Amino acid sequence: MIDRYKWYEVVLMYAGMAVFLFFILAPFIEGFLVSLKPLALLFSTPYSFWPKHGSFDAYFSMWQSVPMLGMHIFNSFFISSVVTLIVVLIVVPAAYAFARFQFAGSNLMLGGFLAVNMFSGAVLLIPLFRLMRNLGLLNTYWAMIVPGAAFLIPSSIWLLRTYMMRIPKELDEAAWVDGASRLYTLRRVILPLAMPGVVVVAIMTFIGAYAQQFIFALTFNSKTEFMPLPVGLFAFFGKQEVIWNELMAASFIGILPVMIVIVFLQRYLVAGLTAGAIKQ
Repeated sequence: MIDRYKWYEVVLMYAGMAVFLFFILAPFIEGFLVSLKPLALLFSTPYSFWPKHGSFDAYFSMWQSVPMLGMHIFNSFFISSVVTLIVVLIVVPAAYAFARFQFAGSNLMLGGFLAVNMFSGAVLLIPLFRLMRNLGLLNTYWAMIVPGAAFLIPSSIWLLRTYMMRIPKELDEAAWVDGASRLYTLRRVILPLAMPGVVVVAIMTFIGAYAQQFIFALTFNSKTEFMPLPVGLFAFFGKQEVIWNELMAASFIGILPVMIVIVFLQRYLVAGLTAGAIKQ
């Protein structure tokens, strides 16, 4: 039996959660309030946390300030979607192979995957630039898709491999007895059971791809029509001033695709993250 919490323990727990949530949400709340303030009042003294004469004008005027903002948002969503598709198609069979087969060099390869995640994208910019140039991928979507997928595949294999290792091997053996091939077993037996883990990998990949576009786009692309949102936001930085309210408004509009994906797939995300929390 678990003892009931005393009243002061409950108060301390909720106080701790409130402080934790405050430090997480405070920057987002402040950024949203900045988007509601007129630009002339942003640096007024004394500072006002709640916007005076606040309005949503910045959410309409930002489209005139940066005419290609919609294209930048589309580019970010398109690049992240393609990266997610590529990663899932590669990671599912790879994770199944590492989870089920013991072959020479498998542990070394898994260790190499971890080593890849230790390198920052900035460290590999020069060799990646030469590779993109030799492949003729500069100034295209692929210049951001290929390195984005390459950096996200290793961690995704580790994540999905761990999930697949918990699926009983007896299911594979039963399918083989019935004459099923490895590919058929993966597609019709293992994949439906591993779907929560696949969804988690897809969501984490989409978020990671959405967040890491800046450095690749800035290095491998010089055409405005291919620029994703992180680079497009620089258009709000003028020579004389920064249009902070429109910049914050554009940032919140830009993260809407990620928020929509999380909202619609959150039940799969929770199911995948909590799977295996209890003994089956």
